[in-house]
Amino acid sequence: MTKPLANAAIYFALDGYDPAAKGINGRRVAGESFLNGYLDHARADEVVSLTHGLRDARHFSAIVARRAGHRRVRSVMLDRAQEIAPLDVLSYPSPAIGRECWRRSEYGSAAYAICGVTHTIATRLFMQSMIEMRTAPQMPWDAVICTSRSALDALTLQMDLIDQNLAARFRGTAPPRPLMPIIPLGINCDDFARDPAAGAALRHRLGIGKDDIACAIVARLSVSEKFDPLPLFIALSRAQAEAGRRFHLMLYGKFGDARSREIFLRGAATLMPGVGFHVIDGSVAEDRLATLSGADIFLFPIDNVQETFGLAPVEAMAAGLPLIVTDWDGMKDTVPPEVGIRVPTEMPPQGVSSRLGRRLYGETDSYPQFCTQLSALTRVDLGALVRALVQLGSDPALRARMGAAGQARARAVYDWATVLPQMQALWGEQAAMVAHARATGQGEPPVPAHQFPPLPLPGLYFRSFPTRVARDPGRRFVALPADDLPAPEALLDLRNYEAANRLIEPRSQITATLAALRQAGPQGATPDDLVAATAIPLASVWRCLFWLMKYGLAE
Repeated sequence: MTKPLANAAIYFALDGYDPAAKGINGRRVAGESFLNGYLDHARADEVVSLTHGLRDARHFSAIVARRAGHRRVRSVMLDRAQEIAPLDVLSYPSPAIGRECWRRSEYGSAAYAICGVTHTIATRLFMQSMIEMRTAPQMPWDAVICTSRSALDALTLQMDLIDQNLAARFRGTAPPRPLMPIIPLGINCDDFARDPAAGAALRHRLGIGKDDIACAIVARLSVSEKFDPLPLFIALSRAQAEAGRRFHLMLYGKFGDARSREIFLRGAATLMPGVGFHVIDGSVAEDRLATLSGADIFLFPIDNVQETFGLAPVEAMAAGLPLIVTDWDGMKDTVPPEVGIRVPTEMPPQGVSSRLGRRLYGETDSYPQFCTQLSALTRVDLGALVRALVQLGSDPALRARMGAAGQARARAVYDWATVLPQMQALWGEQAAMVAHARATGQGEPPVPAHQFPPLPLPGLYFRSFPTRVARDPGRRFVALPADDLPAPEALLDLRNYEAANRLIEPRSQITATLAALRQAGPQGATPDDLVAATAIPLASVWRCLFWLMKYGLAE
C-alpha cells in the first residue's frame, strides 16, 4: 500500500483539462496530459478530486473510468476542502495559489499543503496574483513548480521585488517563500510514436514530394500570443533558394482570430510564394500525429512572452523529429544541441520596454497588445534561422541522428513515467512538512468565517445597505394567502434563475419549506421548527424563507 503522503488531491475544473470540449490551448493540453500521466503512473491508492460541484465531479469520475477504471475515485466539494484527508496536498493547475491559501485558512494553514505549477506568467492578473500570494497565508510547505529555469528566474525576481517593498513599508521580514523546484511538463511518449502510413498519406494529400523538405509547426496560430510568422516566411524562402530544394511549411492548429488568419495567409503568399504552404485544421485530432509523422523538421520560432515552457517541441522529439526552435524560455532547457538547433534571440535594453509594462498595468493596452509589442521588439536571428534550415534541409543523416537523440531524450526526461515520480516526491516532502507543522504547533489557526478578509460574510459586509439584517433566530414565519399569485413553481419559471445556472436553493426545498409553513397554520413556525419538519439544513431554510417573503408567499 502506498502511503497517502506521496499523493495529492487534484483541483479539477473542466476548463483546465479538456481541450476537446473547451478549445485547444497550452494550459488545457498540459492539464489533460498531466491528468492522463497521473492516472497512468501515480503510486496512489485513491484518486481524489476537489471540484466546484457535481458536474465537474462526474466529468472527473468519467475520465478516471475511461483511463484507469481499476482506480478508486472520490470527489470532494470545494467548500469542504478539508475532506481531502487523509491526503495532505492539493495539486492546483496554476502558479496563482494565493486564493487557495486563503480558502485553506478556514481550516488552519497546516490543514494541507498546496502545489501549483507555472504556465503563462506574463499576464497582468498573474503578476498581481503573485502579490496576493505573498500577502496571503502562504506557508513554507506550499510549492509552485517552475517548469523551466526561465520561469524560476522570473518568479524569483518578482518575489524579490514584492518582499523588498513589503519589508520597506511595514518594517518587517517577509514570510518564507513557497518551495519552487524545477520540474518539467510531461507527455506520454507513446501517444506521439510516428505513424509512417499516416504521414505518407498526408504528404500525398498536400502534394509534398519525396525529396521535398516538410517543416511542421503544431501551435495556436496567433500573431498576438504565439509568434510573428513573417520572419519565418522570409527565412524559408531564402533557405529554399540557398539549398536548391523545395521546402513546405505545414501549420497544424487553429487561428487565434481573423486578423491572425489574414496575416499568416497574406504573409505566406507575399514573402514565400515558392514555398509550399499548408494549413491543417487543428480540430481534426488525428491530423496532429499525421503532421508530426509526415514532417522532416519541426519548427517552433517563438518570440512571445505568452510562451513559458513549450510543450509542442517535446512532443515532436517523441515523434523522432529534429528541431529548429528559438533560444527562448523553456526551450533553453528542453532542446540541447544533440536534438536540435536553437536560434538566438534578443530583446532591447530594460528601459526601452518599460513603457509597455506600465501601459499593461494601467490597462491602456490589453494583454494581446502587450504581447504583440514585445514580440515586435524581440529579434530572432534571421541569418541563423536560414542557416539552420539549410543545414538540416540538406543533411538527412543529421536529421536522423537528431531525431533519434530527441526521441531518446523525450522518453528519458519528459515521459510522465519519469516526471510524475518527481512530482510525487515533492508532494511527499510537502506532506512531511505539514505533518511536522501540526506536531509542533506551527502554522496559523483557522480564520472564522466572519473574519475572512478577502470576502467578508455578505450579511456583514453589506450590513449598512438594507433597513435591517435579520438577527432573531426565534423569529416566527407564516404562510400568506396567495390566491392572486401563480404557484411557486410558476414564479420560479418566470424568474428563470436556471438561465444564470444559479438558484438560491433547489426548487424542491423551496416548495417543501412553503408546504411546512402552510401546515404550521396561523401560529407559524421558527426556522428550527422547519428544519425538524423538512430535514432541510438551517441555512437553506433561511434562504428559502427570504425568497418566499420576497414574492409575498410568507411573512
